[in-house]
Amino acid sequence: MSRLTSIPLPLTSDDLQRGRGSRRVSPNLVAGSVILFVIIGLVLAAPLITSYSPTALNPTQALLGPSLHHLLGTDELGRDQWTRLLYGGRVDLEIAFLAVLASFVLGTAIGCLAGYFGGWVDVIVMRVVDVILAFPFFVLVIALVFILGPGTKSIYIAIIATDWVSYTWIIRREIVAMKKHEFVLAAAALGYKHTRIMLRHLIPNCITQAIVYSMSDVVFTILTIVTLGFLGLGVPPPTAEWGSMMSDGQQFITTHWELATFPGIIVVVIGIGLSLLGDGIADRLRVE
Repeated sequence: MSRLTSIPLPLTSDDLQRGRGSRRVSPNLVAGSVILFVIIGLVLAAPLITSYSPTALNPTQALLGPSLHHLLGTDELGRDQWTRLLYGGRVDLEIAFLAVLASFVLGTAIGCLAGYFGGWVDVIVMRVVDVILAFPFFVLVIALVFILGPGTKSIYIAIIATDWVSYTWIIRREIVAMKKHEFVLAAAALGYKHTRIMLRHLIPNCITQAIVYSMSDVVFTILTIVTLGFLGLGVPPPTAEWGSMMSDGQQFITTHWELATFPGIIVVVIGIGLSLLGDGIADRLRVE
């Protein structure tokens, strides 16, 4: 299924004006922001919160249950699970946010060029977009990582190579509609350069949909990274990563269910936070 199915309904100019003029704070925006602030804060403060190493082995402490010394217990190699959960978040969230940011910038630039100039540029770009969107996102990413080999670099390349098309499709659609407006035609009549028209007049008025979509895109990307780790195609061990933690813990699901459960719970929680944040941004821009 294409990721584009999660794009919210287009915002009209009236929606944007009314949304900007409203002072009501969206509950979804507040809830999503709080969830993300707490999780990201814990992840960034990991060295201050825990004194354990996420990779140091301690076989004599293997498979201990939750206690005051080990809040979530230890894994089969004696590593503190709470510590690995925090440091694993650093890896997954860093890859997700940076990969989405790169896809956002690349897709916005290409979509703007295709929508503004049209012609053969638009035809070539949209044919490439159609080809990539014809395949399931997860299948393409897994195939690329399998070809390139496991590792952070391969994950970045695979996600960016397949994710930019979503932003290109969104921005191109908005640019095609926006460039017919009078203020754009007036700027062109005054002899403004194409780059100035695109950067000063078009992109600022067309970027909203891409920003809203990027929130759900981060959720998809985190799930993709976790899936790769679960399949053994993610970040190589012993680096802590949520997907590999779930994969390692599934063999102990009947005796130490917490090993695989807590990484899954944190993925669900951060997904909810990002979804609420995206909905809150859309609500803020729509008719109150």
